[in-house]
Amino acid sequence: MTQPSSTPSHNLFLGYVLWVFGFMGAHRFYYGKQLTGTLWFFTLGFFLIGWLVDLLLIPAMSNEANRRFLTGRVDYSLSWILLTFTGIFGLHRFYMGKYLTGIVYLLTGGLFLIGVLYDYWTLNQQVSDINGDTAGAARLN
Repeated sequence: MTQPSSTPSHNLFLGYVLWVFGFMGAHRFYYGKQLTGTLWFFTLGFFLIGWLVDLLLIPAMSNEANRRFLTGRVDYSLSWILLTFTGIFGLHRFYMGKYLTGIVYLLTGGLFLIGVLYDYWTLNQQVSDINGDTAGAARLN
């Protein structure tokens, strides 16, 4: 997908902050690399070797994510911060305007953590879809 503006969708600094927790795959999920994020999660950053190599790869992952995902009214970095630190309460879902599932997450501990894991896999696409819908609606008006 092509960005409608030059505003980056994914913050490089936040990528490095998440890299600190990268042995659990946090930075890889943030940049839209679900498969390797899951691998890092279950192997402690691919036995810490991949985690160390990623220190050098983060700028390229950030550039790729910035080309791949649409910017708009919903900010990726804020969505990821909310998911990472308050996912079981569904604050990221309220922020994206998904109030019904936000209430479900709030009452069920992030749908018994399964919903939180689902959102780790799909949050970038969810935000991109919302931003794409918003951009499309703006073009029609």
